[in-house]
Amino acid sequence: MPAVFPRVIRPRWLALLSLAVGAALLADYQRWDERAWFWFKEQRLSGAEQLASIWLPGYRVVLQGKPLAGLEDDEASGLTYNPASDTLFTVTGKHPQLVELSLAGEVLRRVALTGFSNPEGVEVLAGGRLAIIDERRRTLTTFNLADDALSLDARDYPSFDLGFAGAGNKGFEGIAWDSRRQRVLLGKERGPLGLFSLPFPGEDGATGALQALPMGRLFVRDISSLSYDARTGHSLVLSDESRLLLEVDAQGEPVSFISLVGGLNGLRHGIEQAEGVTMDAAGNIYIVGEPNLLYVLRKDQPARPDAG
Repeated sequence: MPAVFPRVIRPRWLALLSLAVGAALLADYQRWDERAWFWFKEQRLSGAEQLASIWLPGYRVVLQGKPLAGLEDDEASGLTYNPASDTLFTVTGKHPQLVELSLAGEVLRRVALTGFSNPEGVEVLAGGRLAIIDERRRTLTTFNLADDALSLDARDYPSFDLGFAGAGNKGFEGIAWDSRRQRVLLGKERGPLGLFSLPFPGEDGATGALQALPMGRLFVRDISSLSYDARTGHSLVLSDESRLLLEVDAQGEPVSFISLVGGLNGLRHGIEQAEGVTMDAAGNIYIVGEPNLLYVLRKDQPARPDAG
């Protein structure tokens, strides 16, 4: 088969390829360098500082990738905890659905979604209202879900245009509810990645303006999901490309992190393409990753003095 490029041009392409590979390796090295530096900084946090944070290094996996029954041919994304029902919700993108799960990962209900193109995030807001992010349409849709609902049409509910028309498939994926300030927190995946806030949508869908939030050096390549912890005022930032779960404070600065690579933090196998994270009322952390597997992380209890 004849060469695609003339011999005189081929060295230029090889040089460009070498530069591209070198740049990618350098970027990864810089992130590993930042991660190593932060790990040393993390070790210096006092016990009081650890207690005032979520403190991810104290968590271990207690449920190892439970398959979500009946979702094998779909792509679960986003995760939220509903305190009213003590259950979880996730969304699927290939065949748009809102799926309710038990805390043990049993599928309890599937709600068919009409009028959604690519649902990527879901969150329980104030008063039990839910919100779904459609990344492709760049919208946030809020609604109340009846206990017996099995279908939902986005056209029946108010939606907010999140902007970033040129983001394509690099738009908003992360969503969390900040109950302290009554606002929605949003994470833009990449290109560039960013954290934003949006005042709580009213019954008519009216909101304030989308506002950029401060963000420190998060040493992650993307943001795939968010969760908010009202007890500490800190947020969880999930990155599937970096295979990290990161805790950040109200100023967007890293506080603690754990790796999602197999062999660490009790994981037998790494979490592939982690797409959703949330916390329940007891502080347990739930992560959903493709291919539609649920993981549960629980914080180690401090050792008790020997009573004997």
